[in-house]
Order: sequence, then C-alpha cells, then structure tokens
Amino acid sequence: MALTALVGYLGTVLWTLRVSLSSARSFPTDDFVGLAQYARLFTNERWLLSMQNLAVYGLLFVTASLVIGCLLAVFIDQKVRGEGLLRTIFLYPYAMSFVATGLVWQWLLNPGSGLQQALRRAGWEDFSFDWIIDQDKVIYTVVVAAVWQAAGLVMALVLAGLRGVDAEIWKAARLDGIPAWRVYVCIVLPMLAPTLATVGVLLFAGVVKVFDVVVAMTQGGPGTASEVPAKFIMDHLFGRANIALASAGATVLLLTVLALVAPLLYARHRAAAARGVA
Repeated sequence: MALTALVGYLGTVLWTLRVSLSSARSFPTDDFVGLAQYARLFTNERWLLSMQNLAVYGLLFVTASLVIGCLLAVFIDQKVRGEGLLRTIFLYPYAMSFVATGLVWQWLLNPGSGLQQALRRAGWEDFSFDWIIDQDKVIYTVVVAAVWQAAGLVMALVLAGLRGVDAEIWKAARLDGIPAWRVYVCIVLPMLAPTLATVGVLLFAGVVKVFDVVVAMTQGGPGTASEVPAKFIMDHLFGRANIALASAGATVLLLTVLALVAPLLYARHRAAAARGVA
C-alpha cells in the first residue's frame, strides 16, 4: 500500500513537475526549458483572470459555507421538531454531483426560463436577475450554487461536534445567567476547533479544484468571465495540446493547496497535542 501511494501520488506529482519544465505540446519531451512555462503562465491574461476568480470564489464560498453551515447546525442542535427530516433536507444537496447542481442552478438563473421569467409572469414585469449572463456578476452565481451544495456538509460535521459538548457546560451557563450566544462564541467554538479545521481543509480543497459546477453552469463564460484554473488546465491539456503549460498550472494549484491547507493542518495538530498534554 505504501509503495502504491508513493508511486501513484508522489510519482505523478514529480512527473507533472518535470513536464512543466519542458516545452512539451501534444506529447511529453525530454528537453529542459527551466521556468519558461511558468513565465508564460503568469503573463497569460486568461490564467490571471482565473486566479482572480478563484480568490473571489474561495473567499465567498468558504465564508458563506462556514457561516450558513454553523447556523444550521446550531438551529438543529436545539432539538427542533422534525430534526431528522431537516438534517436530510439540508444534507441532500451534498449528495448531488456538482454537474447536477450546476445544471439545476443554470436553469434556475436563466433569464429566459428561470426565476426572472417566473416572477415576470407572476406580475413583477420589471424584475431583473441576469447575473449568470453578466460578466461582472457571473462568478457570484457560481458561489451561490456551490454554497447551496456544501453548507449541508458543514452543518453535519459541526452538528456532530456540538453533540459532543458536555451538557454540564450548558447547565452551568444557565445557572450563571450567561447568554447562549456568548457560550457558543467563548466556549463552544474553541472546543470545536479540530472540527472546524477539518471543515476548512475540505472547503479549501474544494475551492482549488472547482471545475464541474463552472462547466455545467457557464462553460467559463460569458467569454472567460467565470474562468477558473482547473478549466484553464483542462482546456490546455486536451483542447489546445499544450501539456507543459497545463502541467505548470497544475503545479501552481498544488502549491496553492499546500499553502492554504498546511497552516490548518498544523493548527489542528497543535490543538490535538495541547489536549493530549492537558
């Protein structure tokens, strides 16, 4: 198993790195051009736009998924009636593929047949919601679709953490007259740090590899307004026969993942070590 992981993962990473340092087009070559592909990559306007879109998408997606997921978890943790049904409803979107999610939201946000058209037929003739065809706003529609799918997973993980909080803490807080919101902020959230770190890793990994929902909803359009790095890489790998440039993009994405995830994993390890010492 260790050998399989070493060859299958580390080997492919090293191979991708080697190809990114060559001038390969349709097939790998043995030449060496140094960082020329990376220089081309970061002077490519389409790549720079895709990275900008990824930053906007990542910030909004992670923040909204965490906030909405935590609020849903807190709501369900109050032992509301129909808890099992609510958990199923909130978690169901995560069971769908990103392609299905993208197609559903593409139809819903289509100005000619979705929400805008339905409300106009209902009497609001001046209602306009055409973000999916607006170059300045299309990336936000992708965020909405992705948050709709991911918030349920955050809810499930945080709810599991909340159910592990000792009931005596709540009893003591009520006796001392401490507001519930302050208990959550000052006591419960620090206790959920390992859970939130895990959630953060999953969300950040999802940000960097976002591809399916963009292709299903917008195909990277209008124009290249909703382009993301993964689509740029796939287009150059299969559509433009430039595997060296695509490999350079993939390597940059890998380094981005490491830069984002490593601090979270380190914080999680430190928290676990602190609990072990205590």
